[in-house]
Amino acid sequence: MALARTRSVSLVGVEGFVVDVEAAITSGVPGLHLVGLPDAALNEARDRVRAAVYNSGEDWPNRHVTVSLFPASLPKRGSIFDAAIALALMAAAEVVPPPSCGDLVVIGELGLDGRLRAIPGVLPAVLAAANAGCRKVVVPRANSAEAELVPDMEVISAGTLRGLLCLLRDEPPPIEEPVDDRPPPRRTADGLVLRAHGHQGELDLADVRGQAEARQALEISAAGGHHLFFSGPPGCGKTMLAERLPTLLPPLDPEAALDVTAIHSVAGTLPSGQPLITRAPFYAPHHTASKAAMVGGGSGRLLQPGAVSLAHGGILFLDEAPEFQGGVLDALRQPLEEGVVRISRLEGTASFPAQFTLVLAANPCPCAAAKQINCSCAPNIRRRYLSRISGPLLDRIDLKLELTPASRAELRYDLEFAEPSHVVAERVLLARERTLKRLADTPWRCNSEIPGPELRRLYTPPAEAMRAADEALHNGSLSARGLDRILRVAWTIADLTGRDEPAEDDIGGALALWTGRRP
Repeated sequence: MALARTRSVSLVGVEGFVVDVEAAITSGVPGLHLVGLPDAALNEARDRVRAAVYNSGEDWPNRHVTVSLFPASLPKRGSIFDAAIALALMAAAEVVPPPSCGDLVVIGELGLDGRLRAIPGVLPAVLAAANAGCRKVVVPRANSAEAELVPDMEVISAGTLRGLLCLLRDEPPPIEEPVDDRPPPRRTADGLVLRAHGHQGELDLADVRGQAEARQALEISAAGGHHLFFSGPPGCGKTMLAERLPTLLPPLDPEAALDVTAIHSVAGTLPSGQPLITRAPFYAPHHTASKAAMVGGGSGRLLQPGAVSLAHGGILFLDEAPEFQGGVLDALRQPLEEGVVRISRLEGTASFPAQFTLVLAANPCPCAAAKQINCSCAPNIRRRYLSRISGPLLDRIDLKLELTPASRAELRYDLEFAEPSHVVAERVLLARERTLKRLADTPWRCNSEIPGPELRRLYTPPAEAMRAADEALHNGSLSARGLDRILRVAWTIADLTGRDEPAEDDIGGALALWTGRRP
């Protein structure tokens, strides 16, 4: 009996598990048999591997071949195991020395012509291999830049199965024609392709005329990671403001950049030619998106992240928020609190990071009249329309602002007074540095992440500054969760103004922004 072994990685969500791929050639009825909970796509690897071996100029072992994927209790999905199965099989047939592939982690899909095709999810797979102590990984050539982001990992890129076999046999590499083999974008469970709105240098906060209070709210949101809700008639600048929020955010730190890139790698939405995402993502799904498209998963699917995870580390913008289907908005409540989505299905549970800043925008009524005097909606219709955004969700929004159309003077002359994004971004960066200095010995990095109990125990402002909040608690207009929200916002306002702790005006301003009432 001939036996050989290599390794690959099984992805469950954005978490990877190293899998031993063993091939044994024995006497018996000729055929290739896969064991170890393979799914339908993995079962089809038998035909892909056979054709790839033949078209690579190698002989197929016409004997009984068993390929085992260990641990057998872990579900295996997709075509990520193709190259590992082919390599283990060739080593068992002694086409390559079996010891040469024992310490490799092999990742890649095989084409029928023997080409190693690019696949999504390479970065989290290589990270999982590194965390398991592996130090050599084989990836398709189109994924090499992504795999090289992982430190202390020797990356071997291969364009074809024949080229990989020649490398392991110490033979001259074959001549290979370059091909554009980028992985296609994945689709969500309901068929919607999600694409990131990358950082667009042409967008600038100075483009927005008027709306001084809204621009200040954007600055507070960027400095502290606070959720934001804009309401107002069409044309008042809600979408323009939201789209410019990413221009105020600092670049992602290296650890956050790897986390964000890993999620987009699994989703197949990495920008072409950009293996590492360094800017905060901005996602704006259409209001027809389903619950599965928003939080991830789907029927029988665990591997697909939703919009809340694709916006991890950045902005999730929901325009026309009341138009979203029932239950979709309320599905955001748990991710907003915990920063993670857990999707459970019969075959297991997957977790996706989902720490994002939520920005909602809504018209005040269904008719969306540009001026209130032209609105034909009865008061009960207006209330019913806005009530589609539930109270518990609004209770989790730190900043609420009702916008009015800019005046004629603002539209014509506000350009010379409006601050550009880079000026505001400098203040945001300074505020974040003050926050990080205060939170240096904690696991939190911005004010919105501080848990309520720790916020009240360690970061309670002086009693004289809390008078407005105490009065709101006394008359019932402020809840306990709301108190935590305004304390976080007050600390952000203090960081922006350079104060060591929130003053009474900071608490009052945070309370006005949380209630949506102008001071």
